[in-house]
Amino acid sequence: MSVLGESNKPLGEMTVLITGGSGGIGGAIAERFASVGMNIVIHYKNSHEAANDVARRCMALGAKVMTVNADMKDRSQIIRMAEKLESNGMQPDILVNNAGKSHYGMLADVTEEEWDDIMSINLKGTFMCSQIFMPYMVSQRYGRIINVSSVWGITGASCEVAYSASKGGVNAFTKALAKELAPSGVTVNAVAPGAVNTNMLSNLQEDEVRMLEDEIPVGRLATPNEISSLIYFLALPESGYITGQIISPNGGWIT
Repeated sequence: MSVLGESNKPLGEMTVLITGGSGGIGGAIAERFASVGMNIVIHYKNSHEAANDVARRCMALGAKVMTVNADMKDRSQIIRMAEKLESNGMQPDILVNNAGKSHYGMLADVTEEEWDDIMSINLKGTFMCSQIFMPYMVSQRYGRIINVSSVWGITGASCEVAYSASKGGVNAFTKALAKELAPSGVTVNAVAPGAVNTNMLSNLQEDEVRMLEDEIPVGRLATPNEISSLIYFLALPESGYITGQIISPNGGWIT
């Protein structure tokens, strides 16, 4: 008996698009999928050299790789990116909405322009990419959309109100779209990491990092590979019964 959401493609013939694929978590995601021979599309906005570096690492693992440039705030650029992928036979079976922007500061100091910028990249970008790429998944009755959120989208964080609000929106978007796409064999989930050892924490002093680690029950920050492994699991064909979930790998920090 066939099951809704089963793919006729072998895993190695699938294509994954990772937005924000040039960063620490994005690069780890790309390499994790490349390790099983998937076709990899690495999106970036400004970090051309970093994207190329990730691409080289993925190609060394035997994957077919493309890099694509687009501003996540600009629908026309995302559409051009989609057209480029289609013309190269790289329409994504799996979309990882990883592109995002952090912000630290008191809400009283946040300007309207800063607020709009954070919402446009973190929330609107996730909406536009999902809307533009999901028709292909629906047409083949199979697909995976995985949104990279944050633990602060679940609990909120002082001095990160705008960022928390944007990621909370991503979580609600995930739950609602999962229900909408479930009859079409497409799952939608979010991974909401806690503190991860990437450049996003580079603004912290060494003693601040130690204090942060002391708050986390496992006593350390997450590695990008630990986040990418969870995302990979959610993308597997056998994960088809998991949808609408916000999963937070945070070392027991927030339960």
